[in-house]
Amino acid sequence: MYLVSTSSLSNFLANPIFQIGSTFRMSKLAHAFGATWVSLRVLLSVLQVAWLAAGLNPNAAHAAYPDRLIKIVVPFAPGGGTDLIARTLGLGMSSELGQTVLIENKPGAGTIIGSDLVAKSTADGYTVLIASFAHAVNPSLVSKMPFIADKAFAPVILIGRSPNVLVVRADSPYRFVKDILNASRARRLTFASQGNGTSAHLAGELFKSLARIELTHIAYRGAAPALTDLLGGQIDMMFATSSAVGQLLDSGKLRALAVTTSERSPALKDIPSIAESGVSGYVMESWYGLYVPAGTSAEAITKLNAAAKKAAQTELFRKKVEEEGLVVNAGTPKELEAFVHGEEQRWRKIIQDNHIRAD
Repeated sequence: MYLVSTSSLSNFLANPIFQIGSTFRMSKLAHAFGATWVSLRVLLSVLQVAWLAAGLNPNAAHAAYPDRLIKIVVPFAPGGGTDLIARTLGLGMSSELGQTVLIENKPGAGTIIGSDLVAKSTADGYTVLIASFAHAVNPSLVSKMPFIADKAFAPVILIGRSPNVLVVRADSPYRFVKDILNASRARRLTFASQGNGTSAHLAGELFKSLARIELTHIAYRGAAPALTDLLGGQIDMMFATSSAVGQLLDSGKLRALAVTTSERSPALKDIPSIAESGVSGYVMESWYGLYVPAGTSAEAITKLNAAAKKAAQTELFRKKVEEEGLVVNAGTPKELEAFVHGEEQRWRKIIQDNHIRAD
């Protein structure tokens, strides 16, 4: 049996937190026992009765989730496709959850810096990662990862999937995929990506491998700086996400040569696939999903999933992303888990067969 002294008990119960009403003080209960030592079990019983008498529930100490700001970490610089999707989705989620959803950009190391920040965050549902293609391929590309993805994260929702688009600036001499193939045999062309291990990087590596040509990869810390150099003529091409280049294509600043999916995209019906343009067997696609740190409660995951699902069905979200080729999925956490597992296996073989490394 654990014992406490009357004097210690009096001081503890005299705290205003444990006062009931304006005249009844819990400290007086301690003296009422008339002994130097009292049982802790008795003390706890007295406290419980006092709480109930005051109409309070001692089991309701924790507020229902969410009760404060939620942060979505984007592992890219502002202005790219992932950033656009996160910000648009965050607006809808904020309305559904009744809390502010803040977007925080943490670019670098092919999404590893931002992902690691979330992996090491408290598993309380208030720090969320928007993951993309790199999440599935980094374990095969990087020899020393700071986390094991399957153990560090819990899936929330697969937001959607989309093609990448092989783009060049509007005044580029390259108008078709065959022009790229012919030019690359005369000189070494360059292609940009939003970081090592990203979809734009691996799309270019797969293109090199299947077309049997040499290209030089230039990695940036996000799509926005990569596209700036592409528009400025410092880079020859980019296998960009469709969400990152939709407006630039509409404005005529960029020209689309092909999409990376096996078939033409509903949003870019006049643009052929790379496979039908002469690179047989070429297929890849981008995707976007939400994750939280492993150990996050089922309640938080369920609420985040429901909020993201509703946000992805809003007119605002669809207008922003579907015009740029994103096909909305918005399913269950298990669907994200199964999809990414399949991507990990498919790209692991491609990476190993072609000896591709990001470090």
